[in-house]
Amino acid sequence: MTETTPETPGSAPVVLDVWCELQCPDCHAALDDVRALRAHYGDRLDIRLRHFPLEKHKHAYAAAQAAEEAFEQGRGWPYVEAVLARTEELGERGERVLLDAARELGLDAEEFDTALIDGRHLLIVDADQAEGKAIGVTGTPTYVIDGERLDGGKSQEGLRTRIEEIADRLLGA
Repeated sequence: MTETTPETPGSAPVVLDVWCELQCPDCHAALDDVRALRAHYGDRLDIRLRHFPLEKHKHAYAAAQAAEEAFEQGRGWPYVEAVLARTEELGERGERVLLDAARELGLDAEEFDTALIDGRHLLIVDADQAEGKAIGVTGTPTYVIDGERLDGGKSQEGLRTRIEEIADRLLGA
């Protein structure tokens, strides 16, 4: 049996789940806030991408799987940002955009193609989506920090400030 010691307040990173969809223009717009939060808090804030592909976006499910492959290859967030910068192009050109983004970042695009065919990341995407539905996520982006759900799909206004207030409280700042 391993003995554990309780962590001191503020020692563990605060977790911010970002329920996102990679074909969503609102998620693209939210990137500035995510970057600002990452810059401000560094390792003290663990920003986790959670997938919530919407039915209205034909390539969102494949994009979520591709993002998981990018995380597996060690370049998850750069890939997410690259794909979100091309939401319109993704809608027009489909999965080719996902492979192009992988190549441009120096990732193994062949492995991306294989991952999309063999469905190795389906369970992660499905689990994220199911959990999102269970906690009331209906659109993207949606943030969850310290059990509080903040809906960015309606408006981003004030959300970063609210996230910072919660994070500062949890970090004891």
